[in-house]
Amino acid sequence: MSAPSLPQSFLAQKKEILAKLSVPLSSYTDRSPKGSVDIGIRDLIDEINEFPGCVTTSSCAGRVSVFLEGKRGGSGASLEDEDGEGDGEVRESTAAKSASIGGKGAVDILESRESAKELHELLGMKRDSDSGFQMQAGEKPGDVRWVRFKFEPMILHILTASLPQAQKILTAASQAGFRESGALNLTSAGGEAATTPMVAIRSLGLALQAFVGVYDEEKGEARCIVDETQLGILLRVANERFEENKRRIERFRMLLREGAGEKRRVGEGGGEWEDKEVRRERKREEGLRRARELREVGEGRDGGLEEEEGPLDLELGDILEDIDQMKL
Repeated sequence: MSAPSLPQSFLAQKKEILAKLSVPLSSYTDRSPKGSVDIGIRDLIDEINEFPGCVTTSSCAGRVSVFLEGKRGGSGASLEDEDGEGDGEVRESTAAKSASIGGKGAVDILESRESAKELHELLGMKRDSDSGFQMQAGEKPGDVRWVRFKFEPMILHILTASLPQAQKILTAASQAGFRESGALNLTSAGGEAATTPMVAIRSLGLALQAFVGVYDEEKGEARCIVDETQLGILLRVANERFEENKRRIERFRMLLREGAGEKRRVGEGGGEWEDKEVRRERKREEGLRRARELREVGEGRDGGLEEEEGPLDLELGDILEDIDQMKL
């Protein structure tokens, strides 16, 4: 029995989208501030678009942004659209008004080599010499232009050719941890026989938002209202959530493959397949643990070190990292 034919409206839209995505990365542009597909999920997007009944329409791999709110009752000077959606990919806030910087990937500010700068400066804000921020008499929270720190996990929109296809996508998303995913256009419109649901993959539980500054209209600059310790904690939490976001994306990818009939990848000895980075981290932890055990054995034998049976299963990169860690 042949597979049901796909709706012509779906095929036409998929053809148009794939034509745009086939352009080399150096030439591709879209309507997002970043202007291109986020490299972090480009492979995932390509795999989804290989499924006959699916095509991606917009995506964001996850981002950290620090942006200034627009003025009330006007277009304002917002450095970042708040909806976080559209036809684009990862959106990066610009440095206009020097009130905000933003971008994709984990926050590397804590490891920055610009040691002369403090965190609030790296986030585009100034710090007052006084004790802190205080609202003026008669001023309401709605009158203040806040500077917000936000972490947003992946969001991905997928146009599907049928309800069963949409259900497969939603099932994989939910099992991968994107539990706030949903679908629109579940019934045909305008008397059309075909239904082409739009699936939104998202995980609001990972999102993070905090007020970190205010905008001084007189000085024309953003002022930080939290201390460096709090900023550091905020950035570390964002990094942790970025890592969890990446794990959920990889689980979603594996579940989609399984749903399409692809066999689960098998690791060494027929065990569970392990991502390269996950395996590297596990090996590093095992190496550190074994090194500690050997050191403790040596101390218990008056400095004599008993040779452990069998070789340590470590790669060169793991050994070098272990040595560096032990020097700290």
